[in-house]
Amino acid sequence: TKLGEDWIFLVLLGITMALVSWTMDYASAKSLQGITVSRFPYSTSVSRVTYRNILLQYLVWVIYPMVLIIFATIFCHLVAPQAIGSGIPEMKTILRGVVLKEYLTLRAFISKVVGLTAALGSGLPIGKEGPFVHIASMCATVLSKFMSFFSGVYQSPYCYTDILTVGCAVGVGCCFGTPLGGVLFSIEVTSTYFAVRNYWRGYFAATFSAFIFRVLSVINKDTVTITALFRTKFRMDFPFDLQELPAFAIIGIIIMRPFNYLFIYLFFNSRVIYPCVVSFVIATLTFPPALGQFMAGELMPRESINSMFDNFTWNKIWGAPVPAGLGLSSAWLHPDVNIFIVIALFLIMRFWMSAISTTMPVPSGAFMPVFVLGAAFGRLVGEIMAALFPHGILFDGILYRIIPGGYAVIGAAAMSGAVTHTVSTAVICFEITGQISHVLPMMVAVILANMVAQGLQPSLYDSIIQVKKLPYFPELGFGHISQHNVFVEDIMVRKVKFLCSQSTYRELLHLLESTTLKTIPLVDSKESMILLGSIERSELLALCDWWLSAERRILMQDPDLSGQIMCARASWETFAFVDEEGEEISDDKLVVVLDLSWHFLKQVKAWEESEMDKPLDFDQIRIDPSPFQLVERTSLHKTHTLFSLLGLSHAYVTSIGKLVGVVALKETSKASPTCAPPSSPKSSPVTSPPSSPEAPHVPAPAPEIPVQDQGETEV
Repeated sequence: TKLGEDWIFLVLLGITMALVSWTMDYASAKSLQGITVSRFPYSTSVSRVTYRNILLQYLVWVIYPMVLIIFATIFCHLVAPQAIGSGIPEMKTILRGVVLKEYLTLRAFISKVVGLTAALGSGLPIGKEGPFVHIASMCATVLSKFMSFFSGVYQSPYCYTDILTVGCAVGVGCCFGTPLGGVLFSIEVTSTYFAVRNYWRGYFAATFSAFIFRVLSVINKDTVTITALFRTKFRMDFPFDLQELPAFAIIGIIIMRPFNYLFIYLFFNSRVIYPCVVSFVIATLTFPPALGQFMAGELMPRESINSMFDNFTWNKIWGAPVPAGLGLSSAWLHPDVNIFIVIALFLIMRFWMSAISTTMPVPSGAFMPVFVLGAAFGRLVGEIMAALFPHGILFDGILYRIIPGGYAVIGAAAMSGAVTHTVSTAVICFEITGQISHVLPMMVAVILANMVAQGLQPSLYDSIIQVKKLPYFPELGFGHISQHNVFVEDIMVRKVKFLCSQSTYRELLHLLESTTLKTIPLVDSKESMILLGSIERSELLALCDWWLSAERRILMQDPDLSGQIMCARASWETFAFVDEEGEEISDDKLVVVLDLSWHFLKQVKAWEESEMDKPLDFDQIRIDPSPFQLVERTSLHKTHTLFSLLGLSHAYVTSIGKLVGVVALKETSKASPTCAPPSSPKSSPVTSPPSSPEAPHVPAPAPEIPVQDQGETEV
């Protein structure tokens, strides 16, 4: 019993995800380090390098990422195609009550981990945070199945939702070692309503996982002690002046919006050719001896962030001797090109490269590429401010110099918050930098960016849901009076497929063949239509298999027929034995065997026909006596709230206990006054009640279950 407690499950989840996260970072870092050493054995500054074999370096620079991307594409396609993409849109859909097949299996977990490691090792602008939410959710699901041996509570569907919620929090927390921002971010991007009882679970597992993740870095001697991932050293006494707030606000207001639109237009699903072309083009354009020297092409994503968060003012040291301790930031200084042009070129090129890279059919996230873009935009604004005020800003008789690195941090938080429609990116920036000196301007920029972005377009994850045509459950919006004037009776499906206590097995088979419903309602009779409960499709399939099975037929045979069966079986065994020995079989014996077999098949057919017309035996199956029900006059606002809060996929509509209709996610989404999302295609791996295209206000008579005729049954 003790082994089934929550804290043991959370500790195991945190340790597992920390090990997975650190292993992936270690493997991808070694891959990038090996590429850099083998490709460019030169000093940091590209402008002062004498390249000895440009052609060979170019081939290595281009072929290496192409091989890794092609491997990730083929591996994910063969093992589990569900691992492709971010995973946050799918988790958002699953947590809203929709069943997506094969998205939370061990097979998908292996495919996602291996594919993401190869993709990150290629050096392309691909993120880790989104896929890691999916990975942690899969790990939590697999681990819960193991824990169910000690405690049966993990098999409950309500506990299943709590497990996925904790998994999403751990995924973000152990990705960058940011437990506080990770929990808040996972709540914002995956949950419409969050159960407070899961708060301590998320923080406990995320904190433990982040701690183990950072300890592993110390053990591997990547860092001296446990510290922030992108630690900054901004001054704390006077980090910014009040006169800089308008510049910070501008970053939030005019931060780039077209990323979501470009992502939607470039969303492909090609297998090998598209990622091969994308990796080739990006590697060619970022080749340091060529165009890459004008946009810091030699820097990997994390190196770009570290350099943009430094304390140096690049426009002041450009054209001057390189100061000591500049490090990776020297890649941004070109002797013949102005620093503003270098940053602007990096911003423009990395913008469309990031959008294209995240559309490849490999495990990839968009948070890190967007984070880098925001940091570059903020750095550009900071450098412009430093150029306008070269001596700093005068306050109380003291000049305080402008820190462009602070603008980069604010830009990163603002753009990532605008694209994902979240505010918790500010908390993530506080944790990964280890400083909260710019808390006020950062919150101002993030809030303004969210205000503008939410008024222009849906978030990146909602856009992916629409592109993939997943069951989309849009928000109703604030202040729409129509959501209180539309009722369930206006949007429900009236032609409901059901079973009654008098239904036969023939009717049940026809119903299962003609529909794909996951649950089927059970009523008292076709006349009364009193709702008694609902039955899972799997239960009904098992009942049909047993009712017409050979085992049941043999148990019900009379002694004479059993003797004939044994005689026919003995005859066939004799026939097989003689045939194996190569002896000749007499014609009389063969005729007897065939006659017995034909007679036996006719008896089986007659028995099956007689059994098909018998009423269903509901005592052999499990019935849910309390499926979720609504009344006809329930408003759309209340229906939307219940579906979001409880994660429902459908609800039955009753009137004084009588079944009159059913409403599902599709009907609720179509009735939204704010947006009309696309319906789920037939090829989508989603199990949800289908809707009827009929007009909602036209009343329909009580539905009747059609009975197959004899000819259809024989066919």
